[in-house]
Amino acid sequence: MIITAAAVALVAAAASAPGTPAFAGPAEHTVQYRASDAIIANPERGFDHTVNTHYYADGSGYTPLDQQTLAGYRADGITQIVRVFYMEKFAHTKRLDRAWLRLVQQDFDTARSAGVSIITRFAYAEGTSYPYSPPYGDADLPTVLAHIRRLTPMLRHNSDVIPVLQSGFIGLWGEGYYTDHFASDPANPGELTARDWAKRRAVVRAELRALPADRSIQLRTMQMKQQILGVPTGTAGALTEPEAYRDTAKARIGHHNDCFLAPFGDYGTFLSDPISLDEKYLAQDSRYVPVGGETCAVNEPRSLWPGASAELARYHYSYLNRDYLTDVLDSWGQAGLDEAAKRLGYRFVMINSSARDGSRRDPARVTVKVRNVGWAAPYNRRPAYLVLSSARGTVRVPFHSDARGWAPGTTTISAAVRGVGPGRYHAYLSLPAADARTAQDPRFAVRTANLGTWDAVRGLNDLQQTVVVR
Repeated sequence: MIITAAAVALVAAAASAPGTPAFAGPAEHTVQYRASDAIIANPERGFDHTVNTHYYADGSGYTPLDQQTLAGYRADGITQIVRVFYMEKFAHTKRLDRAWLRLVQQDFDTARSAGVSIITRFAYAEGTSYPYSPPYGDADLPTVLAHIRRLTPMLRHNSDVIPVLQSGFIGLWGEGYYTDHFASDPANPGELTARDWAKRRAVVRAELRALPADRSIQLRTMQMKQQILGVPTGTAGALTEPEAYRDTAKARIGHHNDCFLAPFGDYGTFLSDPISLDEKYLAQDSRYVPVGGETCAVNEPRSLWPGASAELARYHYSYLNRDYLTDVLDSWGQAGLDEAAKRLGYRFVMINSSARDGSRRDPARVTVKVRNVGWAAPYNRRPAYLVLSSARGTVRVPFHSDARGWAPGTTTISAAVRGVGPGRYHAYLSLPAADARTAQDPRFAVRTANLGTWDAVRGLNDLQQTVVVR
């Protein structure tokens, strides 16, 4: 612990002056922290693995998640998977088998037990060999809406381990393009009518209703969000800070780019003319919504590390598939891969803290300065608390700060300690999950990138401060 010169002088004066009370005034202590260079397994960010499963017409094809495998991912620093639940059996029926629903629920239970989250997508058909031609095998609008209604209780029940829902359902892989029912001419799926967009809008609205208000969905292209919301591309249509984190479609729709860094506007991900309009749109919109995806083609020099890292930062990527395309990822070298593992999403580093002792009439106060050296802020609600621990128990004091607002750069948070009995308290920074089912699980809490501060048992960041309340 480093004590400021002012505090030392105050204590010395109190000790030397005859008759001076033991506490002449509130002492203030300052601690500086050392940054860690480690890859940290923090929730809802970083590299992911893609682990898909199927359910064919005869009920075969489902491969349940394995808890030991997921625990191994976590030990390697990966805290989430992308899982596409292919529903081949249900493409032409509104009914969902109870056996299949039990399998899906079991997967969420397994992930929770392993301390891992599932970025979730539902789809009916997977592309085989290019060129793709109809019929593709997806479901029509009434069937999709019936399935979303049936899945709603499960999505809400397991939202603590569903950081984001990829929109899915429409087209091959659930990416919204090669589709039998959501393009007027399936052989020309890029030409969409107002009726096509109305059907897609109905799916998105149903998905937003199916999720808790604090969860988002992701669409495959910026045009999809723009058309569904009726907003222009460019910064004029992008989300702004006053609009962010509200229960609106604009604030709850993010983006997943499954051809990041590829030629031709990431193979149709960027569709504006000029393309710079969609680029500016995403750079602004991504400050407040979840962004992730995967690479799919070598495209040098853009796909090499200097260009890739610049775009990961510009578009505020929170996650990226580690499994595909390895030709692109391996070109980054180990140094680039390590940096991406550290900076995808948020990476909070405590710089310093100050703690002022207090009394019932003059509250103690703790202030913490935190730097986010990641490429994004958390996209789900993440409350911050000051935890005070003593022999008599633990007290939690809110910082009244949501880490979603801790954008890349420096943030200072402060909490006044009121209503706490006299005593000496050890101070911690707590960033737990906001969901009740995982709030007490330290694997779902955020660890800062500092040396010697993490309490893995309780999921707390040790401020190395003692706060005295008289």
